[in-house]
Amino acid sequence: MSGGVDSSVAAYLLKKQGYDVVGVFMRCYNLDGCAERDALDARRVAEHIGIPVYVWDFEDEYKQRVVKYMVDGYRAGITPNPDVMCNREIKFGLFFEKALAMGADHVATGHYVRRAPRNKLKIARDPNKDQSYFLWMLTEKQLRQCLFPIGDYLKPKVREIARKAKLPTADKKDSQGICFLGMVDIFDFLKQHIPEHRGALMTTSGENIGEHFGSEFYTIGQRHLDAEFKFPKTGAAMRKPFYVASKDPAKNLVVVAEGGENPALYKKEIKLAGLHFIAQRASARSKKISVFARVRYRQPLAKAVLLPGARGKAKLLFGKPQKFVAPGQSAVFYDKNGIMLGGGVIL
Repeated sequence: MSGGVDSSVAAYLLKKQGYDVVGVFMRCYNLDGCAERDALDARRVAEHIGIPVYVWDFEDEYKQRVVKYMVDGYRAGITPNPDVMCNREIKFGLFFEKALAMGADHVATGHYVRRAPRNKLKIARDPNKDQSYFLWMLTEKQLRQCLFPIGDYLKPKVREIARKAKLPTADKKDSQGICFLGMVDIFDFLKQHIPEHRGALMTTSGENIGEHFGSEFYTIGQRHLDAEFKFPKTGAAMRKPFYVASKDPAKNLVVVAEGGENPALYKKEIKLAGLHFIAQRASARSKKISVFARVRYRQPLAKAVLLPGARGKAKLLFGKPQKFVAPGQSAVFYDKNGIMLGGGVIL
């Protein structure tokens, strides 16, 4: 129970269905102090629906397995996905294992995703809230003991259930961005760990338009650039918006494309590492597989062909070029029915 409306409703629905429910608030790493308020909200909800609630401290493990992973990724010049790692290492790693060791039959969360037959995952009923993208590293073995009570509901319905049940979190705003940062800007946080070092800001046509503060602080597709431009603001207004198209960490170079539909912002072929299939038997596949894939959260699914290779490598070939493909992020693929097959890390 995170202290939000989604996990609150998940606990309420399970209690209503007759499960013997125990709430757990995970104390992880948090910078802006919101964790204390969230823990209080989780306790208030638990008291309201009549279940016990405990606090499990994973702060040290979270720092090592999620925060360090994120900082190291940015330092290496990629755009890591801490939410994917948090789910693998903490929620469905340490928390999952501890819950089962203490005698739980199932672990339930407030994720918007559906468990399909034969221990598979399916896109949530609410496509605008679907969180399957962040769960591609799960396994069939884990899914046998996972429950996702709100996956069949639209978000407005979840709010309605919470209000009718008079849950204290019914009107609480959803959290945004990376959970452990809260209201702290990600690049302000990174600058505490990675020193600034200026480099050239170039366009795809080779024009030097200014200086950036370190290629590590920029991600593919980023529009609002913290940089010093050679031309005045009045000159910038005469040009189309700039988007980060590529980076060269070795040269500390950031390349930007002018205009949101610039061809430099699109890729049709993507290389992957760490290829993972939820169904273990599928990992033996070596031939091409027709899939529907996305390379960003909430991106519409697009037709693609997956070509698995050796040592967890793969290629993903899209029918139509995809925009803002960032190394370090996840490419996640599904079948035609919305069943998630697995994913990989973009190279």
